[in-house]
Amino acid sequence: MDEGLHELGEYVAAKVEHAIDGWRVALDELILTTTSAKLESLLKVLRDDSNCLFKVLIDLTAADYPERAERFEIAYNLLSLTHNQRVRVKLSTDEDTPVPSITQIYSSAGWFEREVWDMFGVFFSGHPDLRRMLTDYGFKGHPLRKDFPLTGYVEVRYDEEQKRVVQEPVSLTQDFRKFDFMSPWEGAEYILPGDEKANEEKSE
Repeated sequence: MDEGLHELGEYVAAKVEHAIDGWRVALDELILTTTSAKLESLLKVLRDDSNCLFKVLIDLTAADYPERAERFEIAYNLLSLTHNQRVRVKLSTDEDTPVPSITQIYSSAGWFEREVWDMFGVFFSGHPDLRRMLTDYGFKGHPLRKDFPLTGYVEVRYDEEQKRVVQEPVSLTQDFRKFDFMSPWEGAEYILPGDEKANEEKSE
């Protein structure tokens, strides 16, 4: 498996040297690194070249690394049914730099790009219908960013008096929270709910 992936990596690197920044084989996968400006030309070669024929876009996703200058890493997972091979194309971008849409190359990218836009806030230039897909209308923020609060910004509930769904700012009552971070198996300094009955049985 690794030998075939190395051969493919060397072939693609020689074929489109201008379109990739590097390649490697890791965990039985060929990973090609590129940039937003070179993405389209690389994907066209991977799709159309007779030694590649990666005609199926399996997935398009992202990861957030807030400590990096280009915090978002976009990954394109491609499949060649003809050669029974897979390849992953990666590129990095920041919050302000758009990534070109590949809907003209892979029509299935439309929903994938909408999902990444919704969850991470990565803008895809040239997308025919880039709007939120999983969150509600008027949703604030992008939930899969590492700096997005776990509680979110608003809560949605049905208001019985108004007979409709309403959005309100999240309000959490901290008085009822006790963060002692102790495991009961390590000897908590308080009686856990239910343990008082066990103590009563022992005393009897």
